[in-house]
Amino acid sequence: MMGLDFSQVNLDEIVTATIDTLKMLGFSALFTFIIGLPIGIILYLSAKSSSWLVKAFYRIISIVVNILRSVPFVILLVAIIPFTRLIVGTSLGVLGTIPPLVISAAPFFARLVETTLREVDRGVIEAAQAMGASLPQIISKVLLREAFPGLLASMTMTAVALVSYTAMSGMVGGGGLGSLAINYGYYRYESEVMILAVIIMVILVQLLQMAGDKLVLHFTRK
Repeated sequence: MMGLDFSQVNLDEIVTATIDTLKMLGFSALFTFIIGLPIGIILYLSAKSSSWLVKAFYRIISIVVNILRSVPFVILLVAIIPFTRLIVGTSLGVLGTIPPLVISAAPFFARLVETTLREVDRGVIEAAQAMGASLPQIISKVLLREAFPGLLASMTMTAVALVSYTAMSGMVGGGGLGSLAINYGYYRYESEVMILAVIIMVILVQLLQMAGDKLVLHFTRK
């Protein structure tokens, strides 16, 4: 590219930042799925209840989820710094970024889970109930199995969103490719580093999307 000199780029820093981004993505995605899945199931089940107490519980959980979803990630990242320090002992680097990533992404994933479960054929659920299946059996053997391709698609969407969140965390010392792009590309005017960081993140998103699409296609019933 005209005016750019990539020969001066420190590849070790690029590799380290890429590894840090993958760490943030991997751990935050894992905890997001572990926390978001049961919340999504609870939202789905409580929304269909005829009990006013359960419906009130649904409204409370729904409001909390909506609030967390509506707060921009950068603002949330700064707002919960005391909580992050309490949980992991620091608000900087890879470790300090994981709690806000999970808190931001888990409600998003929970809503996707709820929407996906609503698409399960009601007749299949009623058939399981007629056969005497318990609620845990209906959840594990009917709902989650029938919705599995959709859940995979939801996981893919959440993982892609987490990639962009990790980049934004670089604005406040989160580390990874986002931090590298900001520190070198914005503050030091080293556009080469910023361009490489962006390219790597684009490739990462493409790989995640391709892998997710293939898994969804594989598990979708023909």
